[in-house]
Amino acid sequence: MGWTLSDDVDVFLAAAGGFLRGDPVSNTVALTVLEDMRAHGPGLYGDVLFGWWTRDGRVQGAFLRTGGYPPQLSAMPERAARDLADVLADRGARVAGAGGAKAAAEAFADAWTRRTGARSRIVMRQRLYRLAEPEPPEPRPEGAARTAGRADRPLLLEWAAGFSRDAGDGAAVNETMLDSRLAAGRVVLWEVRGRPVAMAWWSPVVAGMSRVSAVYTPAAHRRRGYGGAVTEAAGHAARKAGAGEVVLFADLANPTSNSVYRRLGYRPVEDRTMLTFTTPTP
Repeated sequence: MGWTLSDDVDVFLAAAGGFLRGDPVSNTVALTVLEDMRAHGPGLYGDVLFGWWTRDGRVQGAFLRTGGYPPQLSAMPERAARDLADVLADRGARVAGAGGAKAAAEAFADAWTRRTGARSRIVMRQRLYRLAEPEPPEPRPEGAARTAGRADRPLLLEWAAGFSRDAGDGAAVNETMLDSRLAAGRVVLWEVRGRPVAMAWWSPVVAGMSRVSAVYTPAAHRRRGYGGAVTEAAGHAARKAGAGEVVLFADLANPTSNSVYRRLGYRPVEDRTMLTFTTPTP
């Protein structure tokens, strides 16, 4: 019983892939990130670290850390989350935060702060939604959806950076991922009289699941229903591509987006917590 760590995506999938695919909705982040790495190579997100926790011969928890992002934890026993904090501390790992299933992330944070003396702060609470019965936006805004093409790339780079700023992570746009989505036809634009006013994209279908993300409307075009319309269009495209489950995340601090998603037929699955750690100065 305990944690096994690896930086090899194939080893991780061989050990923990069945556990993750057993609940593809809740494990949407891990599954889609791993699928992207399989498609584009292990260097896609920089340095990586994976881990799985076993008890009674079965995997009952997993995590992944990619690039500069904090570890993302699946649902797991609280004991496993606390043990992970000790394992990473023993390795001398630099851990700037944690995120994922609420109970697991908070148990990890409690153990990490006790072990290291760091302080934790919640930076975001998210809600995971799954699409139940799709409902078209009412009232339907002016315009129509279309699949983005290569000519839209400069605009999408600008909007992806805007989305990152609004989300508060300040991460640089991963151009490899953007190009992959464009080439696969997984970026949707909402246009009004030939002018793009909103975007959304959706992940590859993995274990029958796809996630809509990067829903973005520039400030000048907000409050006109374009975000809801492009979200509905992206979910429809994912289902048409074979996704039996379509999911997305919403920041619980944004009541507007949560309300829009519910009106589109998305239903809550579970809440997630994102925390950051800071070390007190002497």
